[in-house]
Amino acid sequence: MPLDLVFLLLVGAAFLAGFIDAIAGGGGMITVPALLLGGVDPLTALGTNKLQSLFGSGSATIAYARKGHVKLGTLLPAGLLSAAGSAGGALLATALPLDLLRTLLPFLLIAIALYFAFKPGLSDVDRERRISPRRFALVVVPLIGAYDGLFGPGTGSFFMLAFVGLAGYGVLKATAHTKFLNFASNVGGFLVFASVGTIHWQLGFAMGLAQFIGARVGAASAMRFGSKLIRPLLVTVCIALAVRLLWA
Repeated sequence: MPLDLVFLLLVGAAFLAGFIDAIAGGGGMITVPALLLGGVDPLTALGTNKLQSLFGSGSATIAYARKGHVKLGTLLPAGLLSAAGSAGGALLATALPLDLLRTLLPFLLIAIALYFAFKPGLSDVDRERRISPRRFALVVVPLIGAYDGLFGPGTGSFFMLAFVGLAGYGVLKATAHTKFLNFASNVGGFLVFASVGTIHWQLGFAMGLAQFIGARVGAASAMRFGSKLIRPLLVTVCIALAVRLLWA
């Protein structure tokens, strides 16, 4: 396959990943395998994926913020904790065995899919909070951020579950807040990875532009259709990611 065609296919994969990730997360399920199939070595694929994913999560964050679904100023401290957790996770990734995490993750994702598929009353309306905002920010956010830096797949799904199940957010509001914290965790992981790893900068920026556009389209669709679109797509993404990890 010609090199320029591979480049274009990877850019197209990034657009699709940006669209899906802005709604339900799981964009890395598309871009990382695409980079590997395109002939990029695993280390460079992971670093390049972190670079281009910044554009997608950043684009979605801007779109949701402009429509008033998330207030970035009040969420900034949690964002810093997410970034710090991700940076710590990325550092641990070089020293900790990940076999157990790879084994457990598919079943965790299936559990999330079942929760969003069968939990009654899930909508765009906020519900009762089960944890204080302070504890949520200090404990839950950095833990999920650390997971993103350590391993990555399904981070958006875990943030969604936390916002809906613990913070009591409606599905659309949870999606908007998830994208900002996922953007922050991408920043933390990227900074660590860029300092120790290899990144295909040209490809990363090209895929990033496609991610940016795809995420803008995805965010607009999510805001238009709300939980009617987000909920089934989230279930589908979780199951697809679980299957992908089980068959990896």
